[in-house]
Amino acid sequence: MGGVLESLRFDSRPGLRRPVLILAFSGWNDAGQSATAAVSYLADQFEARALAVIDPDEFYDFTVLRPQVRLVDGVHRQVDWTVNEFRYTANPALERDLIFGWGPEPHLKWKSFCSSVVQLVRECGVEMVVTLGGFLAELLYSRPVPISGFASDPALIAKLELQTTRYEGPTGIVGVLADVCRREAVPHVSLWAALPHYIAAVPNPRGALALLMRLTSFLNLPADLAPLQSDAAIFEEKVNEAVAEDPKLSAYVRELKKREFAN
Repeated sequence: MGGVLESLRFDSRPGLRRPVLILAFSGWNDAGQSATAAVSYLADQFEARALAVIDPDEFYDFTVLRPQVRLVDGVHRQVDWTVNEFRYTANPALERDLIFGWGPEPHLKWKSFCSSVVQLVRECGVEMVVTLGGFLAELLYSRPVPISGFASDPALIAKLELQTTRYEGPTGIVGVLADVCRREAVPHVSLWAALPHYIAAVPNPRGALALLMRLTSFLNLPADLAPLQSDAAIFEEKVNEAVAEDPKLSAYVRELKKREFAN
């Protein structure tokens, strides 16, 4: 436990009301940057303040995820380390307080990393963990973004009207954290946006918007999604233009439509 406490560093210790922890990790779990964009959008919406960070030193290979150096006052060079950061909002207008967490998927010691997250859950009295993710799939870009997922409680699945999957295979930190939450008896929900694999543009605001529409409805959050809706509409127009100008891509999309109608 000593290692966990050393990795998790609190910036503040606010008293929180039945908080929900909303998490996203960039990388393998984050197609189109849908999940991390969604969490950071909400954090900005609710003017979230610094809560804690997980020190990156034992969880990352810095030859893969290199720190950044910048000039300070045009004289000194300062190294900025990428961390998993947590922010909170304690707004009496909300039904409950919120904690937002995001950062890169760790490269190393996933069990220890998840222990650090559980430590935060315990110390802050978190009542539910919600993880967001995005994955690539063979689907039509012009259709609404499908949201699937899973939860620790069948009642939560029913409330969210989640389309569950029977996927078995390689998993990311989100899957490992879900298993840890189950064993620690922490209620957990995971929402995933499916994005077309042939649209490589990043970020994809349609994925973030779909996740937030489902999440804000579930948690009854009065978030203003209009700016993100505007970004998603502009993105969709650009994708339409790109598909129309690419004969091979247009042919592939027509084939997907045929398969959809055949089913």
